[in-house]
Amino acid sequence: MKKMRIGLFGGTFNPIHLGHLRAAEIVQKRFLLDKVLFIPSYIPPHKNSVEIAPPFARLEMVKIACSSYPQFLPSSVEIEAKGKSYSILTVNKIEKMFPEAWIFFILGVDSFLEIETWREYEELLQLCFFIVVSRPGYRLEEAKEIKGKYRDRMYEIPESDESSEIRESLLSSFQIFLLPISALDIASTEIRNRAKKGSSLKGMVPDAVEAYIKENKLYKEQN
Repeated sequence: MKKMRIGLFGGTFNPIHLGHLRAAEIVQKRFLLDKVLFIPSYIPPHKNSVEIAPPFARLEMVKIACSSYPQFLPSSVEIEAKGKSYSILTVNKIEKMFPEAWIFFILGVDSFLEIETWREYEELLQLCFFIVVSRPGYRLEEAKEIKGKYRDRMYEIPESDESSEIRESLLSSFQIFLLPISALDIASTEIRNRAKKGSSLKGMVPDAVEAYIKENKLYKEQN
């Protein structure tokens, strides 16, 4: 029986944008993921919370964005838990929900470069597969500078190899995959700044997400 493959794509999603969706779509196809769970954090441990929209609003935007993709599922696991959203706790919960599945943790190389600051990161690296995707402004090769035994479990997918699927033979040998993708250069900061001014967000977020932001006056200056 084929083992289910579940991708976990966590983040602040403040707001979710087309860059997130494109990256997840590429990863889903390359790694033959049955589902990708989009998991907005409640309180991100590594970010200043000043400009972060309320958790329920960020979750709603994720729901709206995922509605056009059958394999994408919004997850409220971190928002329901409240408190700081530590990845180790989230992965443990997802493993209990899908005990027979392979779990793939999806993150950008910028986040992976900070992994040694994460809570119980060594245990986390052993719990699941990691898919580290390229991000504009960062070199994917920098991920190879992580210390310790994980270097030997790391596989850099060739940039020329744009469409081949990641099969079980590679999964039995490696645990951390470095995936170059033609990422869209979209920053949540720019989206928030444009929303603050009432400017168009077309081409940055799905149209329905833009409508939600405007309707709920998200990211507007508080008087």
